[in-house]
Amino acid sequence: MSQSQSQSQSQDQEQPTARKHTALPKARTLIEALPWLTRHQGKTVVIKFGGNAMVDEELKSAFAQDVVFLHHAGLKPVVVHGGGPQISKALDRHGIVSEFKAGLRVTTEDAMDVVRMVLAGQVQRELVGLLNQHGPLAVGLTGEDAHTITATKHQPRIEGELVDIGRVGEITEIDTGAIEALLADGRIPVVSSIARSQDDHHVYNVNADTAAAALAAALDAETLMVLTDVEGLYEDWPNSDEVISRLTATELEKLLPELASGMVPKMEGCLYAVRNGVHTARVIDGRVQHSILLEIFTDEGIGTMVVPDAEGDSTT
Repeated sequence: MSQSQSQSQSQDQEQPTARKHTALPKARTLIEALPWLTRHQGKTVVIKFGGNAMVDEELKSAFAQDVVFLHHAGLKPVVVHGGGPQISKALDRHGIVSEFKAGLRVTTEDAMDVVRMVLAGQVQRELVGLLNQHGPLAVGLTGEDAHTITATKHQPRIEGELVDIGRVGEITEIDTGAIEALLADGRIPVVSSIARSQDDHHVYNVNADTAAAALAAALDAETLMVLTDVEGLYEDWPNSDEVISRLTATELEKLLPELASGMVPKMEGCLYAVRNGVHTARVIDGRVQHSILLEIFTDEGIGTMVVPDAEGDSTT
């Protein structure tokens, strides 16, 4: 046998081995996901889409891929979105000043028109379009549609006094009929966080974290996932950036008075969810590509997970 033939034969023998080793990490990743795929099969997962993930093109694309992956993996994702950055820009263009109280946007009647336009006409349509690049899956609706979310005027208490923050709604009722019909038809519902009142028939801006939590509870969801712009709930912010990986409802309740105002609606939503039938609620870093898959389908997970008190010492 010539030297060239010998080298060729040796290369032919090495190539399958090289290919096998190249693919092995992918196989290991899939195997690691197997217990989670089995556990979540057929379960509803409510995902609150927000933060930088809403404005960064690569993060938006990765988010859409994650949601479609969940769908094809046998889960039933429901997406709830706000639109803080987009609303602020639109209000600036209309010469309307953005103001926040108790972590909530003060929403005048003029501002409400802009909020409704941005959420239902811009953010929702873009997200539905991204999801539907992967097939005829996503259907957009607002809390107004089919009375999915009903609200009344919300007046937060600040320093002991009720404060008027305009057209901001407090959820009074959830009707999951339209969402359940879409899920049964194999669709991915994308819900804008606006609602109508049965009392005064006004349309209200509802905090998206609160809306996602209420929908998760009403749908008897397995998990609520809240995307945000931090790694999770910090143990001793700003003195430490150590993230609390897991805590019970009671432990979270004790921490609420100490939290920054922006985190309060998110963590209150998590608390409400796990105290109303949702098995876990998770706050995860939406700045990390594929953070949803990392949280659900890996051993390590990322972010902060809240569990009901009775399950505080059990595995999830």
